[in-house]
Amino acid sequence: MSEKKRCVIVSAAEIKNYSRIKSYLSKNDFFIYCDGGLNHQEELGFKPDLIIGDFDSYKKPDTSIEIIALPCEKDDTDTFFAVKEALNRGFNDFVFIGSIGNRFDHSLCNISALMYLYQKKIPALLLDDYSEMTIADKNPSIVKDEFAYFSLMNIAGDVKGVTITNAKYPLKNAKIKASYQFGISNQVIPGKEAVITIKKGILLLVKIWK
Repeated sequence: MSEKKRCVIVSAAEIKNYSRIKSYLSKNDFFIYCDGGLNHQEELGFKPDLIIGDFDSYKKPDTSIEIIALPCEKDDTDTFFAVKEALNRGFNDFVFIGSIGNRFDHSLCNISALMYLYQKKIPALLLDDYSEMTIADKNPSIVKDEFAYFSLMNIAGDVKGVTITNAKYPLKNAKIKASYQFGISNQVIPGKEAVITIKKGILLLVKIWK
């Protein structure tokens, strides 16, 4: 495996705020560009270490860079295949960009990749033009006041014992159901750090930038 430890997976969804996204990235990251994600290469300024795709949204490049060409008819999306390939190569930290966009089905599938990696006890972060997303669980999750809002979304069954401190809308031992999402658009008390804990289950933590 490469000496690089963190894998950045670049998908094809639109990115407008490249400067924000680039602030999270490093030349030491291993970059996998998925099909149409190659459209972001010039703006991001990072060359692919690996290219994966069925090339239905981008012409297969003529390059010396390693390419894994996939059939159009398959179970995994290009992005999800990239996740599995990166795991096989030993990567243990992930960042997803270009993963949330106009295709709601693809966006939801990419959010599920966070859960897939969480089940393997591997940290992952999903970035879009407005927010960063991670999985919150029984371990304390911290939200700094540099974010305008934060939301907690139920994406995997009933969640119990949700406690939030140092926020405009605190919670204590609450239950959040997938059928009733009331953890939206909370705010950190200025000068504080919100702390989130969960006794049972997991939630999608969405931190919205100012």
